[in-house]
Amino acid sequence: MTDTTYIRCGKLFPGVGDTVLENQTIVAEDGIITRVAPSKDIPKSADATEQDFSRNFVIPGMIDLHTHLAYGNAKTEEDIDLYSSLEFRAVRGVFFAHQVLSSGFTTIGAPGDSGMVSRAVRDAIDAGLFQGPRIAAAGPYITSRQGLTDWYPTWIGVPTTSIGRLVTNRDEAIEEIRKQVKEGVDTVKIAMDGILRRPNGELVAAFTLDETKAMVDEIHRLGKIAITHARGREATLYAGKAGVDLIFHASEIDDEGLEAVVANKCSICPTFTLLRNYVDFVEPQDPAFRERRNSVWRTEFESAVENLQKVKKAGVPMPIGTDSGFALTPFGEWHARELEIFVDYMGFTPIEALRAATSVGANLVRPSDRVGTLASGFQADVVALDGDPSKNISILLDRSKMKSVLKGGKVTPPAKREYDPGKVSDFTQVISSELYTRERVSKLGYRAPSMHH
Repeated sequence: MTDTTYIRCGKLFPGVGDTVLENQTIVAEDGIITRVAPSKDIPKSADATEQDFSRNFVIPGMIDLHTHLAYGNAKTEEDIDLYSSLEFRAVRGVFFAHQVLSSGFTTIGAPGDSGMVSRAVRDAIDAGLFQGPRIAAAGPYITSRQGLTDWYPTWIGVPTTSIGRLVTNRDEAIEEIRKQVKEGVDTVKIAMDGILRRPNGELVAAFTLDETKAMVDEIHRLGKIAITHARGREATLYAGKAGVDLIFHASEIDDEGLEAVVANKCSICPTFTLLRNYVDFVEPQDPAFRERRNSVWRTEFESAVENLQKVKKAGVPMPIGTDSGFALTPFGEWHARELEIFVDYMGFTPIEALRAATSVGANLVRPSDRVGTLASGFQADVVALDGDPSKNISILLDRSKMKSVLKGGKVTPPAKREYDPGKVSDFTQVISSELYTRERVSKLGYRAPSMHH
């Protein structure tokens, strides 16, 4: 028997175009939209379930392309890579995925996690075992010596539980891509930034252009989405020339890189939220406070805004992503801040920002999901709001304004639950936070005990 749902909308932004429609009804059958029409043309039916949002503003379920389900809101790289078993990370990821869903994000990209954690969470949600967003899952980042995720000394290397997979030549890179595809990923992520800098401060790309092109070609040959982490100028240039589908960050993109991105129809996801949260929220006891005090994060943020305004002007698709999963970007908390930043700093109108979070991002997730637009043939993924985000985008960050979230026409129950980080993600064995020299102890107001009795 068909499960029919009528979703009554006071105002409706369908995810495409610039027009906000009024008094519309979405008809969904078994979670798929079959019709969108004026409410007066769709009378009540005894055979249909009604969701009455006739006093609300309705948008498509939003899409965050940069959410790391395996990170666990970690405070340290070691907690991301080392201290939790992959099995625990997967179970924990299910818990956090529900928090993402209840914040209005019904689809996410999980672009690089330990093992096949994101794929496991994706499959459990798809099977109906748990509630969570639709997930386009990647495996571990593919990295090189001195590449992002090759953090540890060479005598440790990249642990098998790390979010990265170290390859030392082109053949190993191609083999890793084939292995990940066999294991069921939707996307493959390349860590294009290295951690070395030239004397002028420029980041050195982790792979050469030829290596990058070979990897991207293989990803595409196998029918998967190619994504890269690339902050630096050189890494962004190589990613653009290789024709990747999605570049994260691109903070230092220059004119040559922009030309390559436009020519090869790449998308760029700036991921401003993590940077901005560093600027705004880091506390004196945080190691990152030194960088904030020295304006490192602010300088990168301001530079990224300036560079990426040119990207917007060139018409490059710019979906949203937040790097959620760190302690600075906890799951379910800051996903909508990227839209606010797009409006406040990048010159997007609220409607353009809503498109970035819906139909623009939909081009970089599983095609079979059919998300990001409220039209016939698409998923009935809906967010109903008390307030008008086309006038004030910031209401998306106010959970009290979120009337309801529907995935496939079904209401998602709230998932805001407290948990103990000491049992969930904070496992680094920190012995002390200070170096207790006699001078430091004196400044703290303590008197060193006498050694004589």
